[in-house]
This record gives sequence, C-alpha cells and structure tokens, in this order.
Amino acid sequence: MVENLSGGNQQKVVLAKWIATKPRILIMDEPTKGIDVATKATVHNFISELVKKGIAIILISSELPEIIGMSNNVIVMHEGVITAKFTREEANSKKIIKAAIGSISK
Repeated sequence: MVENLSGGNQQKVVLAKWIATKPRILIMDEPTKGIDVATKATVHNFISELVKKGIAIILISSELPEIIGMSNNVIVMHEGVITAKFTREEANSKKIIKAAIGSISK
C-alpha cells in the first residue's frame, strides 16, 4: 500500500503515475516538500530528465533554491497577480523576494 511508504517513496509513486499518462505538461506543486535531501535530489534529477524528453514542467515551490536551480524561467505572483518574470540568468533570491512581496512591477 502506498500509504505505508515513506514520504519520499510516496512522491516517487505519484510521479510514476503521472508519467504513465504520457503528459506534455506537468504541474508540480511543492514536489519535494517533506522529503529527505537524497530523495529531493532524485526528484530533481527526474524532473530534469522529463524536461530533456520534451515534457514542460510548471514547478510551484516555496523553496527559493529549488526555483532558482530548477527553472528556465521564473514567474512571480503576489496576491494572484504576476509581479515579475525572470530568465534563469536574471533570477536571484533578492529579485524574487521583492516581486513576491509586491514591491516591484512587471
């Protein structure tokens, strides 16, 4: 039973179910929340492999290092409104935090 597995292994089962549907786009909301560092690295590697296979990933995360490290483009929202868009090269913690609290505009 999946419910008897660790959090990390539960995440792996969920990812496997999604991939079995052969999606073109995956929306991943906090895909590494609550899992250990080793499993987090495995999930990140898995996401990178999916991107290499042409699957678009929309990654939603409250972890800035995850967003900065995994994203080609970053869109920041504040109160349901897009406040900033950054490329991988432009994105950094300071810019993202400013946009997330609504102190810069598009």
